[in-house]
Amino acid sequence: MSENNLITEFTQRIIEQSDYTNEDAIYLGNQILGMIGESNYEHVTSDQDVSRLSTLTLLDNLVAIAADNGTLQNRKINADILGAQLMDYFVPRPSQVRQIFWQHYDHAPREATDYFFDLSKRSNYIKTREISQNLSYPVETEYGQLQITINLSKPEKDPKVIAAALKNKIQQQEQYPASQLAKENEGYWGRLDYAARSNHRVIPVTLGNENWYFQYSPYAYFNEHAIVLSENIRPMHVDQENLARLLEFVTKFPDYFIGSNADLPIVGGSILSHDHFQAGRYDLPMAKATLKESFQISDVNLSEAGVLNWPMTAIRLIDSDSDKLLAAAGKVMKTWEDYDYPSLFIQSHSQTGERHHTVTPIVRFRDHKYEVDLVLRDNNTSTEFPDGIFHPHSDVQHIKKENIGLIEVMGLAILPPRLKTELAEVEAYLLGNTDSVVPKHKIWADKLKHEETFNADNVTEVVEQSVGQIFKRVLEDAGVFKNSEAGQAGLKKFIVQLTTN
Repeated sequence: MSENNLITEFTQRIIEQSDYTNEDAIYLGNQILGMIGESNYEHVTSDQDVSRLSTLTLLDNLVAIAADNGTLQNRKINADILGAQLMDYFVPRPSQVRQIFWQHYDHAPREATDYFFDLSKRSNYIKTREISQNLSYPVETEYGQLQITINLSKPEKDPKVIAAALKNKIQQQEQYPASQLAKENEGYWGRLDYAARSNHRVIPVTLGNENWYFQYSPYAYFNEHAIVLSENIRPMHVDQENLARLLEFVTKFPDYFIGSNADLPIVGGSILSHDHFQAGRYDLPMAKATLKESFQISDVNLSEAGVLNWPMTAIRLIDSDSDKLLAAAGKVMKTWEDYDYPSLFIQSHSQTGERHHTVTPIVRFRDHKYEVDLVLRDNNTSTEFPDGIFHPHSDVQHIKKENIGLIEVMGLAILPPRLKTELAEVEAYLLGNTDSVVPKHKIWADKLKHEETFNADNVTEVVEQSVGQIFKRVLEDAGVFKNSEAGQAGLKKFIVQLTTN
């Protein structure tokens, strides 16, 4: 297929899917020609073979031309940067996107998010092709169904690039955009050590009388996976102020849940330096969890309150009055912030006054009522558990060593891409096709070998389900009040403080 055919077809796709018209065809063709580093172009009639190609395949071919003729190297850009620049033609200007979004919103919030989500996919800002590579499956447990995902979509960072950036502290401090989540990423071309965002758009949203911004995650882990970020770049903080923002968000967008990572190291997410939330139109496993014990918060009469049947200690509060919920949640957070139970290694503050307790909050609007889940978190360490007392312990870190953030808390495991290859090796070992296995998986694999009977038809399922049960253990490790006699006794004492003081 010729370059002419590719440019003509790509131009036509832009016209079909944007506010460009046929009168813009020459302009668009010349823009694409220049971007891929070619100088000659002749408009041709539609080619059937080319017209059958997907837009992303057309994009791949155009980027390949730029790679072959040296344009990428000469411009000191990569395929992602050029790809985002080309797909930017499918996206209206930020002001237009926002105008269209709020026009839809005036009709229905769902209509607005449908528009924005579809736009983010069509422009390849949301990497649908890459996301489809992820391996996902459910696992049944005594807490209900958990979800396992081996993340194969998000590209690995180049260690050489990371090392080079670390050498230049001044550059880091003066980096633009200041954060991966900053509003200034909108339309940013990117660079070799920074993600391309030419086709990126954000929607301003007022929360708590502040400017925040709504966007989608390019490497989504669930349906309509969104990020809501503060305009002011400040550290994460979980308190009544931000909980009020979560409640305000689901009032504006009732089809979405929203939650926040915890605001302390070990138990927090990967980005603690920029205040932000995660949201989506999806029921993660925790949303389906039921109450195992009900109680009432003293001085606040809620429709429902209690402890969830969940591997981590989670308090659910339900009411149609957001102010009452905010008051009840505030009491839970304050009580937990100062709660000590030495026999269970639960310590609220260090000897120097350093805070060790916080919560992971999640908010929904269901059946005409607000629903607040508060997951109790403790980031203490010990000689026995230097990575964290309430963190995945060493015997399960071969599956998950990273922080247990918001998404994992809600029952969706995001496991590293290395596991695809490593689990295949474990399967081969179990079937007797190899005598060796990755050392970190050896104890687990030998245990499976003695406990299960394997054949070519069932080995994958057995291994996958075992990984799911290990993830359940990971969450149990992160839970502060264990599902044991001593743990439940400690939980009851905590509840007494909520119901009587």
